[in-house]
Amino acid sequence: MNQQRLMQVLLAPQVSEKATYVADKNEQVIFRVAPDATKPEVKAAVELLFKVSVESVQIANVKGKQKRFGRYMGSRKNWKKAYVCLKPGQEINFVDGGAA
Repeated sequence: MNQQRLMQVLLAPQVSEKATYVADKNEQVIFRVAPDATKPEVKAAVELLFKVSVESVQIANVKGKQKRFGRYMGSRKNWKKAYVCLKPGQEINFVDGGAA
């Protein structure tokens, strides 16, 4: 796979209560990913950027919410998130900016 493409696949870590709970319970990390990203691309990107070994990847499409702007209805963009399951003993520490 093209290394330049892999650098654009991961957009940001998803930081929320649910993401923290999943990370502690299942050895998983949640990322926002590009809308056209595939599982093999996400796996390769995480292994390249964080120097960890990935066991599996699940991907979910998140629908954008309907919102009102004054009297006009609008909607947020749809986005994609990836649940990355790391092999036992592996972890990603975002506070230090990389693998621990």
